[in-house]
Amino acid sequence: MSRIGKKPVAIPSGVSVTVGASEVTVKGPKGQLSLAIPNMCKVTQEGAEINVARIGNDKPMRAAHGTTRAHLNNMVKGVTDGFTKDLEIVGVGYKAEAKGQTLTLTIGFSHPVTFTAPQGITIETPEPTKIKISGIDRQKVGQIAAEIRGVRPPEPYKGKGIKYIDEYIERKAGKSAVGSGS
Repeated sequence: MSRIGKKPVAIPSGVSVTVGASEVTVKGPKGQLSLAIPNMCKVTQEGAEINVARIGNDKPMRAAHGTTRAHLNNMVKGVTDGFTKDLEIVGVGYKAEAKGQTLTLTIGFSHPVTFTAPQGITIETPEPTKIKISGIDRQKVGQIAAEIRGVRPPEPYKGKGIKYIDEYIERKAGKSAVGSGS
């Protein structure tokens, strides 16, 4: 039995869950999310808990069991609290500016890079070198953060680029550290 899959998902007050034959819908104060249930799992609601069970013991069924429960838990957390990812821009003259759903990055290219956030994702710039991405769908928030970071990933010599706030960039020594070759 999956250790993650057998744990029930607690439903806090203010959140309503609708379990259908092939889909689960979660509504909360921040919005609504839905998940298609794989045919290998069975989802039931008992009081203020959601339980996930699998119908067999094959490897794909065991994998879908824990994954489905984790997705349901993330949906409940998302509609109550939401998810955020923080990025930091390192480099002289590098900055970001958010206007509405558009993020403009000035990061050392010959042109500014614009990025438009999809529906349900909010991008803010509390400081010119900080980017805050928030939303109710954990997967979307992480994907958008990864795409923005991918525009200019941090380089290992000076650390310039876009990085996650808690990311550690291991630095490399430059050519001068090797020694003179004469």
